Amino acid sequence: MAISLCHIDDIPEGAARGFTVNRTGVFAVRKRNEIFVYLNRCPHLGIPLEWEPDDFLDKEGLYIRCCNHGAFFELESGKCIMGPCMGDSLWALDFTLVDDHIMLAEEALPAPVSPT
Repeated sequence: MAISLCHIDDIPEGAARGFTVNRTGVFAVRKRNEIFVYLNRCPHLGIPLEWEPDDFLDKEGLYIRCCNHGAFFELESGKCIMGPCMGDSLWALDFTLVDDHIMLAEEALPAPVSPT
């Protein structure tokens, strides 16, 4: 089953927006009118990347960042280029655009992580 995250115009150019789908955090980034969707989970400790809602990018909007560890990730690939998870990558999620709505397949999501 596909779930609509939002219309692409709901994410400003050069910004990101977070969502919860089946108790799993995901976020979408819009850069140069391209959309990238990732699991909201730092590869270092498996915790959410942001402290404040929708605060996934650095000040310049050039990189995804983990507010917890200071790691930086490439927008287009999710690869960590600086920080404790250097060389690892964010979990990219397959999606489709249907009438400019970002559609995510539920089966593309991993099982939710239980709080410890």
